[in-house]
Amino acid sequence: MNDALVVIDVISDFEHDDGGKLLVSFRERLPAMREALSRAREQKTPVVYVNDHHGRWDGDARGLLEEALGGHGGDVIAELAPRPGEPFLLKPRYSAFDHTALALLLRELEVERLFLVGGATEACIVQSGIDARELGFKVTILAGACATVDPQLEQISLRYAEEVAGMFVE
Repeated sequence: MNDALVVIDVISDFEHDDGGKLLVSFRERLPAMREALSRAREQKTPVVYVNDHHGRWDGDARGLLEEALGGHGGDVIAELAPRPGEPFLLKPRYSAFDHTALALLLRELEVERLFLVGGATEACIVQSGIDARELGFKVTILAGACATVDPQLEQISLRYAEEVAGMFVE
């Protein structure tokens, strides 16, 4: 089975209402995020980044990365940043699939199963997983490698992902 690691919304300056809480969670879960990235890269599994465009409509993903590296969580971003050659798509909504080329890219790579990491679990991660399931992909959320702003909502959303949407949660 062909896999891909989809890294969602890890590039941020954390300058939003829940940014402080989210950055704390990113720091707590950084070891698992690093491990997921390392494992995928070692196994030659495609690593695909999909990130909120943060109001940038110019498509400049690298510019977004540079700004985030200079922000509050720059040290965290540096450890999670895409490597040269790894796809880096921008998204305007919660789901990594909504109005992006992600499905086309994954089909071109002949991917069947997705492993999701990033943030926030209860928003963009689960919504992306739901859309992936609707498109016929198998989905596993690596929960320990996903940041949250609300641990209680995270647990509810992960339960929904498993019991209703048919995703696996590790």
